[in-house]
Amino acid sequence: MKYLAALGLSALIFLVADTASVAGLPPVWKADSVRISQDMRSKAYIAPAKVLWKSSPETSVITGEEALLSPGDGQAVLGAAGVCRMVSREGRMASLLLDFGRELQGGVRIVTGQYPSGRPVRVRIRFGESASEAMSEIDGVNGACNDHAIRDMELLLPWLGTLETGSSGFRFVRIDLLDRDVELQLKEVSAGLVYQDIPYAGSFRSSDSRLDSIWMTGAYTVHLNLQDYLTEGVKRDRLVWVGDLHPEVMTVCSVFGLNSAVSRSLDLSRDTNPLPAWMNGISSYSIWWLIIQKDWYMYSGDREYLESQEAYIKGLLDLLMSKIGSDGTEHLDGTRFLDWPSSPNTAAVDAGLQSLMAMAMDAGEYLCGVLGDRQTADECARMHRLLMAASDRAAGLLDTGGFDPAAPGSKQAVSLMALSGILSPEDAYGRCLSADGASGFSTFYGYYMLEAMAAAGKYGEAMDVIKDYWGGMLDLGATSFWEDFDLSWKENGARIDSLVPPGKKDVHRDYGGYCYKGYRHSLCHGWASGPTAWLSRHVLGIRILEPGCRTISVEPHLGGLQWVEGSFPTPYGTVSVRHEKDASGRVHTWVDAPDRIKIIKR
Repeated sequence: MKYLAALGLSALIFLVADTASVAGLPPVWKADSVRISQDMRSKAYIAPAKVLWKSSPETSVITGEEALLSPGDGQAVLGAAGVCRMVSREGRMASLLLDFGRELQGGVRIVTGQYPSGRPVRVRIRFGESASEAMSEIDGVNGACNDHAIRDMELLLPWLGTLETGSSGFRFVRIDLLDRDVELQLKEVSAGLVYQDIPYAGSFRSSDSRLDSIWMTGAYTVHLNLQDYLTEGVKRDRLVWVGDLHPEVMTVCSVFGLNSAVSRSLDLSRDTNPLPAWMNGISSYSIWWLIIQKDWYMYSGDREYLESQEAYIKGLLDLLMSKIGSDGTEHLDGTRFLDWPSSPNTAAVDAGLQSLMAMAMDAGEYLCGVLGDRQTADECARMHRLLMAASDRAAGLLDTGGFDPAAPGSKQAVSLMALSGILSPEDAYGRCLSADGASGFSTFYGYYMLEAMAAAGKYGEAMDVIKDYWGGMLDLGATSFWEDFDLSWKENGARIDSLVPPGKKDVHRDYGGYCYKGYRHSLCHGWASGPTAWLSRHVLGIRILEPGCRTISVEPHLGGLQWVEGSFPTPYGTVSVRHEKDASGRVHTWVDAPDRIKIIKR
C-alpha cells in the first residue's frame, strides 16, 4: 500500500484483501465440492479529493458535502453528525460530481445515514474518466456507453447501510437523486481502487521533472491494467489484446519485474486462439505474441515456462512461414493491422507487416535455438533471408514513390522497417521520423518510433518528442495515458479535470476515431506506456544481454539532462544506477547490482 503514496494518492482508508491463500476460510467452505476462485488483488478505499460541481448552491438542496472529503470507515452509524444531505423537492433535484484526483480501476462504496424516510432511495451513478464524461448522457452521439464496463446505472441505496457498485476505469463520480420529495444522507462515498499491491521496484529520476512525471504516469497506467490479467484498458477494452501487451510487458519488466499476470495473459491468448486462428483475429498480434515470448524469456530466464510454449511456438512458426511467398513477400490474412491511425494507409500496413514477419522469423530462430529445435531454427533463418531480400526491393519503393514515408500513418511502418533492418535507422529518421517532431505519433506505435529514433542515435530528439507528445496529455490533466492522442487536440482544448468552459473544446467528447469516438475513448490504455520502458532502457541505459538478466550492459544517453538516476528490477534483485555530467560534459556512472549479475559499462 505504501507504493500508492509515491503516486500522490490520498489513500484515506485501506482494507487489504489477502487472497493469495484460502487458508483462512471458514471450515464450511473447505469441502471438496466447493470450487474457489482466488484473486491476487487488493483493494484500497479512497476519499474524494474535491467536490467539483453540485446542482444547486442552496443549502436546502445540498449541504455538508465537505464531509465526503474526510476519511471513511465503511460503517453506517446511528445519528451520524458529519453527513452530506441531498434533498429533492419542488422540482429541484440534487446532484454532486466528485473528483477522486487520479484515474482509478474499481468501483465506489456508498455509506448512507439516518435520513427521515427510513426507506431505500433511488439514485443514478455515473463514472467518468473525464469530468465531462461523468456529466454526459448515453445518447448514441457523444460516444458515452455501457459496454465493457457499466459506467452509468440506476440503483437503490439502503437506509443506514453500505452498498458497493461498479467495476470500471474512472476518476469522477456523479450522484443524482432520482426520487422526488426525498432526503438522502451520505456519510461516505469512497472509490474502491482494485490493484496489485506490488512495489515499484523500478524508478526514474532526472534533472527534468517532466520526464520523471511521464515515466511514472506510464508505470501507473500499466499498474491499473495489471489485474489478474494484463488488460488493454480499465474502462475499455478490459480484454487481453496481444499486440497491446508488448509495450505493457516491457513496462512491467522496467517497473514491477516478474509478474504472473504476464504469463497468464500469454497463456490465455494461446488457449483461446487455437491454431490456425490468429490471436484476437489479427495476424500481427500472433507475431507480437512470439516477440513477447522472446523478450519475456530474456527478462525472466524461465526456461521451464518457455518449454511449455514449444508446441504452440512451432505450430505458429509453421503457420507464419506458410504465409511467405516464394519471392519473400508476406501474404498474411486475417485482419491486417498495425495500429488504428495507420489503418487507412494500406501501403504502410503492407510495409509494416513485411517488417513484422522478418522480426517474427528472427525471434523464431532464437527461441527454437534455445529449445534445441535446430531444424526449425534453420528454416526461420532461411525465411528471414528470403523476407529481407524481398524487403530490399520493397524499400526501393521509397525512392520510386510507391510508398510515401511522409504520408499519414507512415511513421509506424518506417519504424518497423528500421527495427527489422529493412531500412537503416538513419534513413528512417532522415526520411520520415524527423518530420515535424511529434506530429504523426501514436500512443501505441509511438514506442516503436522512439525505439527507431534511438537506433539512429537520436536520443535527445526522442526525449523532446516524449515531453511534447506524452507531456501534452499531462498538460490536459491526464493522470494515465490515453488510447490515442494528437498534439492538435491541445489547441483550445479544456482540461479533462474541469467542466468544459464555453468556447473550449472537450478533448474527450470531440475527438477520437475508429472504435473509440467521443467518450468511448479510453483515457487509461496500457499500450501508451512506451516512454517508461524507453527511458529505463535508453536514458538509464539498462539493456539485458543474457536471459534472466544475468548480464546487463549500462550505457546511458543523457541528451540535455545533467543527471539521471533510477533502478531496474531483475530476477536477482534491483540494479541501481546514477549518471552525472561534469563541467566538460563527460558522464560519470555509478552502478549497484546484485552479486549474481554481471555489469558491463559502456
